[in-house]
Amino acid sequence: MSVIGELVGRGITRVPRELECAARRPAAEPAAPAKRVVVVVGLVLAVVLIAAVYRTAGGLMATTGVLGLLLGFTLFHSRFGFTSAWRQLVAVGQGVALRAHMLMLAVACVLFAVVLAGGFGLGATPSGFVNPVGIPLVVGAFVFGMGMQVGGSCASGTLFAVGSGQSAIVLTLFGFIVGSVLAAAHHVFWFVTLPAGPVISLAELFGYPGALMVSLTVMGLVVAATYLVARRRNPPPVADPPTARGLARVWRGSWPIWVGAVVLGVLNAAVLVVSGKPWGVTSAFGLWGAKILGGLGVDVAGWAFWQVPANAAQLAGPVLADRVSVLDFGIIVGALVASAAGGAFVLHRRIPWRLALGAVLGGVAMGYGARLASGCNIGAYFSGVASFSLHGWIWGVTALAGAGAGLWLRPLFGLSNPKPTDSIC
Repeated sequence: MSVIGELVGRGITRVPRELECAARRPAAEPAAPAKRVVVVVGLVLAVVLIAAVYRTAGGLMATTGVLGLLLGFTLFHSRFGFTSAWRQLVAVGQGVALRAHMLMLAVACVLFAVVLAGGFGLGATPSGFVNPVGIPLVVGAFVFGMGMQVGGSCASGTLFAVGSGQSAIVLTLFGFIVGSVLAAAHHVFWFVTLPAGPVISLAELFGYPGALMVSLTVMGLVVAATYLVARRRNPPPVADPPTARGLARVWRGSWPIWVGAVVLGVLNAAVLVVSGKPWGVTSAFGLWGAKILGGLGVDVAGWAFWQVPANAAQLAGPVLADRVSVLDFGIIVGALVASAAGGAFVLHRRIPWRLALGAVLGGVAMGYGARLASGCNIGAYFSGVASFSLHGWIWGVTALAGAGAGLWLRPLFGLSNPKPTDSIC
C-alpha cells in the first residue's frame, strides 16, 4: 500500500503539503496511472468555466481564466509550496524551496520591469501591487504566517489542494472566507483609526533598472543566507516525488521545483499583461463571503470596506467578472486536471477533529491576515516583490517570523514538524 493509502486508512487525511511530503517515494518509482475519467471531467469543467467567463466578461477575462488553469496545473505538477518552504527553513534549516522562491521572484521582477516600464498591456495600462508599510501589514503578515502553518497550506496551496482532491482542505478554505469577512467588518479600525503607513516603491526611488538591481541583489543575499544556514544546521535531504518519464513528464509531472519557479514567474507576468494587475488570490474569498451573507439578507454593502469605490464595484458585479475569482476558479480546475493526469487525485472523507479545528482556525487567521496586509503569499509577497514594492519584502520577513510561531502551535492540532533525521519535501 502507498504511503497515502496508509495515511487514509488511519484517518490521517489532512493538509495537502504534508500529505504530499508523506507520499514522496524514491525518484525511481514511476507516477501512478492517470485517472482518465477525472481528467475528462476536469477538461469539461475547464471548457465550461472559460465559456461562462467569456459570456459574462469577455475575451480578456476568459484569457485570464486560461492563465488560472495554467497556474493550477503548474502549482500541482511542480509541488510548489510556500508554507512548506518556510517550515523547512525554520525547523531544520533546509533552504531548497526558499531558493526556488528567489528564482521565481527574479524571473518575475525582470519581466515586470519590462512590462511596467513599457506599459505593455492588452487592456488597461498595467500597474503593480504597491501598498503601504504600516501596522496592518506587519500584524497581518505575522498572523498569516502563523495561520499557514496551523492550517497546513497557503492561499495558492489551498486552491490547488482543493482541486487535487484534498477534500479536508475545504475546511481551510471555509476558514479563509470567514477570516476575510471578519477583517472586512473591522476595516475602520485597521485602516481609518490607525495611522496610514508610507507607500514605498523601489521603482520610484531608483527607476526600474535600479529597482531591478536592488531586488536581484537582495535575492542573491537570501540565497547566500540559506547556504550559510545549511552549513550550520546540516539539514536533511529533499526527497523526490514519483514522476513520469520523457515528454510525458510535462503532462503527468512531477516537475523539478526550479521549472515551477520559472513558469510561475512567467505566468504572473502574463497575468499582468492580460488583466492589467498581477496575480492575487485572497480578495476573492472576501467577495465570496460577502455574496453569501448578502444572499442571507445581511447588508454588507453598508460596511465601510464595501463602500470603498473599487470594493463596491467588485461587490456589485458578477463573480465571473471578478478577475481574482476567475483566477482562483482556474487554479482549482487546473490542479484537478494535473492531479488526475498524474494519478494523484484522491478524495478523502475522514479527518481527525484536531486537524479539522486547526484547518478552520488556520484558515481564519490567513483570511484575516491577508486582508490586513492587502494580500497573501501571492498578492503581497510574490506580486508585491515583483512590483518593486517594499511591502512585499516586509511581508515575507514578517510572515517568516509568524511561521516560527506557527511551528510551536502545530503539535496542538496533531501536526508534526520536520526533524533533522527526516527526508523532507
